[in-house]
Amino acid sequence: MTIYTDNHSFHYEMENLVRLFYPNEKLTVVNGQPDGDEEYIYTSMNASDDNSSAEIITRISIGGDCRESKITASAVDSEEFDKTAEREMAVSLYKLLSAHTGKKQPWGILTGVRPIKLFRRLTGQYGEAYAEDYFKNKLLVSPEKTALSALTEKYEKKILSFSRPDSFSLYISIPFCPSRCSYCSFVSQTVESAAKLIEPYFDLLCKEISFTAEIVKSKGLRLESVYIGGGTPTTLSAEQLRLLIAAVKESFDMSTCREFTVEAGRPDTIDEEKLRAIIDGGVDRISINPQTLNDDVLKVIGRRHSSEQTLSAYRLARELGFRHINMDLIAGLPTETPESFIDTLDRLCLLDPESITVHTLALKRSSRITLEGRGVQTDSGNAAAKMLSYCEKKLTDEGYIPYYLYRQSRMEGNLENVGWSKPGFEGIYNVYVMDETHTIIGCGAGAVTKLKTPGSESLSRIFNYKYPYEYISGFEEMLNRKEQVRQFYDELS
Repeated sequence: MTIYTDNHSFHYEMENLVRLFYPNEKLTVVNGQPDGDEEYIYTSMNASDDNSSAEIITRISIGGDCRESKITASAVDSEEFDKTAEREMAVSLYKLLSAHTGKKQPWGILTGVRPIKLFRRLTGQYGEAYAEDYFKNKLLVSPEKTALSALTEKYEKKILSFSRPDSFSLYISIPFCPSRCSYCSFVSQTVESAAKLIEPYFDLLCKEISFTAEIVKSKGLRLESVYIGGGTPTTLSAEQLRLLIAAVKESFDMSTCREFTVEAGRPDTIDEEKLRAIIDGGVDRISINPQTLNDDVLKVIGRRHSSEQTLSAYRLARELGFRHINMDLIAGLPTETPESFIDTLDRLCLLDPESITVHTLALKRSSRITLEGRGVQTDSGNAAAKMLSYCEKKLTDEGYIPYYLYRQSRMEGNLENVGWSKPGFEGIYNVYVMDETHTIIGCGAGAVTKLKTPGSESLSRIFNYKYPYEYISGFEEMLNRKEQVRQFYDELS
């Protein structure tokens, strides 16, 4: 399908909006006007000389259905004109596409990753009532998602208040997994294909941690949280986990660190020796991620473990003294039904983990499930929507609160991911990285350092090499890139 844009610069935004309704279509964006009988979507804008108002035309011609809308957009001042015109054009096009398809999007015209960040900004400027009204009436967000945004923002705000201008969090990447899940698009290697890389990678990673810590110390930065993720960090041996955690604690000043997470992730990589290495190192939060407790679904998505292994790993972690265990679920997995998902959630709630993160399946282009031809389901009444609706009611009844929320492209039902926790057990790293509150310093293959300018939305990024073999061969070059952290803070001071 072709999207024609005429006399405006909102190409990216219009393409993303159309993709909400046609996530599996190949979309082509062309400047100009349609010429021929092909199916198309057309948007145009004719602004007044002083950029205070504009006539906006949106038109669709799809499957013999032709619809058009003409509106006039205006703004209080010319500085706000582009934002207003873009939003009015999006609303106009949304209404045409919604009428044509019979579908409503739960997040309206919002296509960004961080709706809570927008809600917080509106609340800070104009108050919560204004933010709620703006979401519902200006962005066409459903009442249910608007209410969820307001509640999540309330709990996020408490966590954000602890961050200071000199704060940072540390992310460490272990890009290895026992097998590759069918929905995964992360840069991770299976142990079978990359076993010989693990030891040299681990040795260099510890060196990068030490090198990075020296820069951090020289600039007087304050560590708030540490997150060891991947991949699956527990593909490392117990001794490697012990040494890795020791490297972090010996290199960084941990006196201000309020959370240390290791993503245990796959239950088939967890044993008593590894868990003892983690808890003896002072880690206070782990994730044991079932994704589902339906064994048939686990086989379909390529998870080489059973639901019983998940439950056994959880019980073992409890026996060893872990006080904060997070568990991840994914709504909308292939062959999962609302009934089997509800059974999984009910069983997890009986375990009483401190936090449960509920993701919606996002079909990334490089994942196996997408390459095999699976498309995104977009109906607001689809199975994933029913699953999330049950989650919100069940977890609220069980005493959990929504403490962070984000969205991704190509999600089932155009929905969201939500972190739920018992009060006092929020995952603060998740909030800081998603809100882009302060600097995140990344170590390891695929890690990205995001340098935050205090008091602004400005971010500077430093990219590590993606793959373990690149990380190993280009290690010295990567350390040279890390010097940009020092330069960034030199310029701030």
